[in-house]
Amino acid sequence: MRRWLTAFAGGAALTLALAGCSAPAGLDRDLVDDWPAPVAAQQFVPAADVCHQTTQQVGFLTGYNPTPCTEAHRVETMHVGTLTGPAAEPGTTPLPGSAGMRAAQAACDKQVNKAVGADWRSGRLGLTVVLPSPQAWAGGARWYRCDVTEIVSIDDTTVDLRTGSLRGSLSGAAPLAYRCFNPKMVKDDIDEMVPVSCTAKHHAEFVGVWQAPDVSYAEFSRTTKRTHKACQSMIAKYAKVPDNSQLDFRAGTIYYQPYEEEWKNGNRGVQCFLWISDRDLTRSMKNAGPKGLPVT
Repeated sequence: MRRWLTAFAGGAALTLALAGCSAPAGLDRDLVDDWPAPVAAQQFVPAADVCHQTTQQVGFLTGYNPTPCTEAHRVETMHVGTLTGPAAEPGTTPLPGSAGMRAAQAACDKQVNKAVGADWRSGRLGLTVVLPSPQAWAGGARWYRCDVTEIVSIDDTTVDLRTGSLRGSLSGAAPLAYRCFNPKMVKDDIDEMVPVSCTAKHHAEFVGVWQAPDVSYAEFSRTTKRTHKACQSMIAKYAKVPDNSQLDFRAGTIYYQPYEEEWKNGNRGVQCFLWISDRDLTRSMKNAGPKGLPVT
């Protein structure tokens, strides 16, 4: 607030009034330089290691209502970072496929994998990169948020309500890790991957995530044989069998690829499964060797 000083009309009275006042110790009579400098405006940045009741695609401040992860929630923010350089260019909030979105996706992949104990795509987890609203971006906000959710299944990305942190959920006992499945077939297509115990009769098993090359989505979709071969190599490593032409006679492959928008944002993780169609498996094929996964 601006403050005004009122002077007496008569010069003599003004002189007497000032003469009768002495400044307190430690103060001068220069009022201007005693006002503190204004505090710089602080840009809002969301917190990490908090949870949320609802999912967000855009980080509007009006929808920001964090809760402790010990309470029921659907989303956990595992990391908050800052975009810099070309990824932080002024203008609009980064669009799908932009340098900013790809940089945030890569950073979130790295941080979330570290937090959960494995590639997040190897279990019932979803990852959403949340960026500031257009208004906040225009005002200088350059943060990104890595939000992780527990999903129902590999085929159903509905977000489950849960309590407790997802940190470490894919390490140790790994309660959310993908393991063995019975595929439901409709003609020659997989309609659903039904999870079962690896000691129960089953026909498929998750073997890992293949990082596909940085090519266009159209090219990736055309080169299905390359993806099949890459998943076969993952089967060979997982089952400890030779990675050679005989793999075609040991097991087939099933794989799940990212959606096109995920691909544009830099997600190259292909989920690979071994598939045995003509006999029942009743154990995991991990380290099974040629006897456990024979040529048939």
